Amino acid sequence: MRALLRGLWEGWAMAAARDPPEVSLREATQRKLRRFSELRGKVVAPGEFWDIVAITAADEKQELAYNQQLSEKLKRKELPLGVQYHVFVDPAGAKIGNGGSTLCALQCLEKLCGDKWNSFTILLIHSGGYSQRLPNASALGKIFTALPLGNPIYQMLELKLAMYIDFPSHMNPGILVTCADDIELYSIGEFEFIRFDKPGFTALAHPSSLTIGTTHGVFVLEPFDDLKHRDLEYRSCHRFLHKPSIEKMYQFNAVCRSGHFCQQDFAGGDIADLKLDSDYVYTDSLFYMDHKSAKMLLAFYEKIGTLNCEIDAYGDFLQALGPGATVEYTRNTSNVIKEESELVEMRQRIFHLLKGTSLNVVVLNNSKFYHIGTTEEYLFYFTSDNSLKSELGLQSITFSIFPDTPECSGKTSCIIQSILDSTCSVAPGSVVEYSRLGPDVSVGENCIISGSHIITKAPLPAYSFVCSLSLKMNRCLKYSTMAFGVQDNLKKSVKTLSDIKLLQFFGVCFLSCLDVWNLKVTEELFSGNKTCLSLWTARIFPVCSSLSDSVTTSLRMLNAVKNKSAFNLNSYRLLSIEEMLIYKDVEDMITYREQIFLEVSLKSNLI
Repeated sequence: MRALLRGLWEGWAMAAARDPPEVSLREATQRKLRRFSELRGKVVAPGEFWDIVAITAADEKQELAYNQQLSEKLKRKELPLGVQYHVFVDPAGAKIGNGGSTLCALQCLEKLCGDKWNSFTILLIHSGGYSQRLPNASALGKIFTALPLGNPIYQMLELKLAMYIDFPSHMNPGILVTCADDIELYSIGEFEFIRFDKPGFTALAHPSSLTIGTTHGVFVLEPFDDLKHRDLEYRSCHRFLHKPSIEKMYQFNAVCRSGHFCQQDFAGGDIADLKLDSDYVYTDSLFYMDHKSAKMLLAFYEKIGTLNCEIDAYGDFLQALGPGATVEYTRNTSNVIKEESELVEMRQRIFHLLKGTSLNVVVLNNSKFYHIGTTEEYLFYFTSDNSLKSELGLQSITFSIFPDTPECSGKTSCIIQSILDSTCSVAPGSVVEYSRLGPDVSVGENCIISGSHIITKAPLPAYSFVCSLSLKMNRCLKYSTMAFGVQDNLKKSVKTLSDIKLLQFFGVCFLSCLDVWNLKVTEELFSGNKTCLSLWTARIFPVCSSLSDSVTTSLRMLNAVKNKSAFNLNSYRLLSIEEMLIYKDVEDMITYREQIFLEVSLKSNLI
């Protein structure tokens, strides 16, 4: 008993002597950023960095866009050199999910490297979606989302590479699988490292509230004898639950009892209302699979030939792992958007393939998981959340020309690689990226402005989303600007024209908007699948000959709805967002960003 008390006292004394969790997390994050910054533009030594960095793409247009941007980054020495950077495109046909993309990427690696990839450390980043919940990332990809950080600015790709900077040198040959729209921050002991060196799968785990657990994967860990929690723990996982109910978390003993953590220790990236001493669970982020497991999945994929259903890399791979895994989950399709006839059978085949494979868990008790995949999350983390701002060193004005605004602890505006006239005003809570705003332009609060050139003096209403795209149409350069409300649901669809009254544009019934714009309700109003009608496929955005005209016209249609005043769109050629992405001219959009970059660089050097 005396030894037990002494051990508890020593653990308490060590904890008291350490930096507060938020301080150590910030310092650990800044160290990784500095280390990555040192490698940018330099040839890395063997074992110092990833052998291959691979990004998945949904189709050939996206593949081309990703390759063009990677080429630009390498040319400007914004990435470590001497590394293989590849884009792997999903096969044409049915959507196959990030699990299907993982299988496809394994096949691409085999074709690309032959047997050599069995000795490589590989980072696989899933970025194959169309980002309908954050459309300013739709044209050029979620992994190329700009951050208010760095010089030249970081995009999500650089941040991922920075946060994982320690992984390759402590990893056996295999593949680390992650997604393009999340950020994992963690702090561990000064002389500790996260090791990916065990057979099977290894996943990172973060303490989170039970509410967060319902939207993530949750680990049911094997019992742990140690009385005190450490920042880094290696645990075995009994089973993995995918987006479980709170009732199921308790039923399967996934819930850890209160008393170990206080509020700031939770994976606070997710916007959650946490109470002190709450019960908590461990949720997922990225995972590693060793080369043997990867080869097993590849052999399975080559045997089945064509995949015709969406497979989830987390829900369908990880749920098959661990000694407590059971086949029941394969029949649960409550979280599936579209249930294909083959789905249950394919899940069962994956379960039997992977059953018996171990799932190791690296518990990071001082860590945070941030998801930046929606307009709400994007605005919150870039303008309001002081935690992420402090941990990453995010700035209100990054690589831009704009009159200084006072930093404060509350909500601020965020300006990224943009040029704004001195008479502009941007309200708190708004983000402006890759844009030019002329004299007296006034941006309301909680707006997103991307890739635009705004010269009109008319105010942009609060909660506006404005994003311009360059288009190549009949070999001519054109422009179109999507404009709607940041809270609009572009994914919501109806099956018939009579139901489009259920859609909302800027908080207004879509049918009323069509009256304002003098547009008739016909099948020609929508592109693509005529039984899946949504704001994403609605042909309502004008095509113009110049970027500034495009923005001005789309703002007029937006303000017409806001002010209930007529604005006739019949004289314009109209595109849906779906079509804008088909016609997008990636090269011109990159050139536009480059022009802003050069102008900011020139003026910065003159000051």
